[in-house]
Amino acid sequence: MAMSWTRVLKCGIIPRDVAQLVGIRGFAAQAKGKKGGKGGAADAKPVLSKEMKSTTVFGANILKEGSDPKIQPDSEYPDWLWHLVDKRPVLSELRRKDSKTLPYEDLKRFVKLDNRARIKENNALTAKN
Repeated sequence: MAMSWTRVLKCGIIPRDVAQLVGIRGFAAQAKGKKGGKGGAADAKPVLSKEMKSTTVFGANILKEGSDPKIQPDSEYPDWLWHLVDKRPVLSELRRKDSKTLPYEDLKRFVKLDNRARIKENNALTAKN
C-alpha cells in the first residue's frame, strides 16, 4: 500500500491489495462470443403443441424431478374452487341494499368494508399535512 489515499481518490484507480482489504469485489471478464446468462439449455423455450396445452397445467410443478400435472375433469375438483372467481358486491352496492335482507356473508362483508372506509376517512382527517 505504497500509494497514498489522495492519489487513489484522484485517479479513481484502486489497487488490487486495497480492494481486497476494503472488500470491493471485481467482476470476471466475459468470454468472447457469449452474451451472458447461465446455461444454454435453460434459455431455450420448449415447443408445445395445442394438445399438450389443453391437457397439462404448465408451470405448476414445483419439484426438480416431477412433471406438470394433467388437467382433470371438473368433477375431480372441490366445489369451493369454482366459487373463487365469483364477483362479490362492492361497498356502494351493499349500502344501497337493506341490511336486514342481506345474506350473512354479504352482511359480514358490508361491516368489514364499512369499517375499513371509516378508518381511512378518519386517518385522512387527522393526517398532518
